Amino acid sequence: MVTQSKFPSMSRALDSSLRLKTFSSRSEYNLVLSAVHKLQESGFYWSTVTGTQANLLLSTEPAGTFLIRDSSDHRHFFTLSVKTESGTKNLRIQCEPCGFSLQTDPRSSQPVPRFDCVLKLLRHYMSAKDPSNAKRSYYIYSGGERVPLLLSRPLSSSVSSLQHLCRKAVNGQLEEFGAREPLPLPLPIKDFLQEYDSPV
Repeated sequence: MVTQSKFPSMSRALDSSLRLKTFSSRSEYNLVLSAVHKLQESGFYWSTVTGTQANLLLSTEPAGTFLIRDSSDHRHFFTLSVKTESGTKNLRIQCEPCGFSLQTDPRSSQPVPRFDCVLKLLRHYMSAKDPSNAKRSYYIYSGGERVPLLLSRPLSSSVSSLQHLCRKAVNGQLEEFGAREPLPLPLPIKDFLQEYDSPV
C-alpha cells in the first residue's frame, strides 16, 4: 500500500481527513486528487460532515436529494448520502485505479459501472430517474428492502459563482445535443469548461 505521505509535494491539495487515507498507487492518488478538485468546485461536497449530520441535513429534503461527503470508513474516500422514500441512505463510493463505482450489495445482480470521475458517476445515476425503465433503474438493498436509487438534485453546501453556474449550463447543453466537435471558443474559455466538464 502507498500512503499519501509518499507524495509530499501534493499533500496540501487534500483535505486533512483525506490525508489520513491509504492509496494503493500513484494513479489512485491522482484519481482521488482530481475528484477532490472537481467536488470542491461542485458546491455540493460537504467534506467532513458525518453520516448523522448528513441524515439531519437531508431529513427535510424531498426524495432524490443527495450530497457527497468524505467517508468515515478508512477503506473508502467518499460517501453518497441520498434521501429516499424510506429515509436517508449512505452509499460508499469505491475507488480503484481504474475508477469510481458505488459499493454493491451481494443480493444485486446488476452490473456495476465504473467512472473516472465522481461527477460522471453521479450523472449516470441521475439519468436513471425513470423507474418504469427497468434497464436504467438501480436499487439499494437496505434493512431487507429493495429501494430505488433516484438522484434528482444535489444539496448545496455553498453558493456557486455565476461563472460556475454558466459553465454547468453550457456543459448541460453540450451533453443534451451530443456536441463532440471542438467548440469555436477562445482557449481560456475551453480550458475553463474542461476544468469542470459536468452539468451536475
